[in-house]
Amino acid sequence: MRRPSRQEEPSRTVWRSVVRTAGRWFDELRRAWPRDRKPPRPAGERGDGQRHSFLAPAAYHPLKRVTLTDEVGRTLFEEYAAHLKGDRGDEETGWLLLGLRQEDEALALATLPAGTRREAGVAHVRFSSSGQITGSRIVRQLDRRLTPLGVVHTHPGSLRHPSDGDYRGDSQWVANLRGQEGVFGIGTADAKRGNGTVFGVQPKPHVQCLGDLCLSWYSLRKGDTNYRPLSYGLTLGPDLARPLHPLWATLEAHAEQLDRVFRQQSQVTFAVAAGERGPALTVTIPLAEPGRAVRVQLEDDDVRYFLARDGDLLEAGVGEGRVDRGVYLLLAELAARC
Repeated sequence: MRRPSRQEEPSRTVWRSVVRTAGRWFDELRRAWPRDRKPPRPAGERGDGQRHSFLAPAAYHPLKRVTLTDEVGRTLFEEYAAHLKGDRGDEETGWLLLGLRQEDEALALATLPAGTRREAGVAHVRFSSSGQITGSRIVRQLDRRLTPLGVVHTHPGSLRHPSDGDYRGDSQWVANLRGQEGVFGIGTADAKRGNGTVFGVQPKPHVQCLGDLCLSWYSLRKGDTNYRPLSYGLTLGPDLARPLHPLWATLEAHAEQLDRVFRQQSQVTFAVAAGERGPALTVTIPLAEPGRAVRVQLEDDDVRYFLARDGDLLEAGVGEGRVDRGVYLLLAELAARC
């Protein structure tokens, strides 16, 4: 059988690993994100003067626009530029977008990177799905309305459109999204505008370029035979997942264990805190006694366990590298003392 050329299929599939785990993931998401939840409407206006509606719409229509917060846009361009300069710069990379899905607009509020444990090459990228799931849980503590919107990934060449391989994975995945439609960004480094450019330009409604880098935006609905160019805009706002990015390797290394603790214990919370050498990821599991909790701090390869008592922290010498095992060893010790 003739192998497809690079132009015919530059990416076998950007999302195959998530498609494989989509059933389990989206079952969990549906349980965690009830569709009848109606949060209060916050203030906010679009760049065209029309007010955003952040209530869940009664019906979803084909997307007309994707809007990124300015920090989400910076994350994509800055991390894409850093990726190209890194040891794996000749590979594809990508990000999962989380945000708010409105009647005919998607507002991207968070980026989850493909991760250091991604499987990637010059013609494909498969995301670390366990890292994506745990990252989603952490970010959704800030706003439980957040939902997966789509995927951004890069092409090493100059193909600014999703490939046939992308379509095979994306066309299955969009059936799980709200409105059964996803947002897909393609990153290329072919703008040839010079690295000295300090401001972005938008040569087409669905394309933004900064220096040599371009992001081209598309949408795909369930049943569509091809992607549609999607108008793109920016608004002021954060990237809610940005504090996690420096910790992503640590999060990935413990993702399955963290997910297990989250699902088995109630009211587990995550936070980014100051560690001894930089930012650290903390996990807090409340105990039955008021004001008491077990806290785990993850920094690089170090895993430390603490007992919180009315605001004071007492370090416990558990000495266990697996978070789930360490938590239950400490809980068992506390139960024995009681």
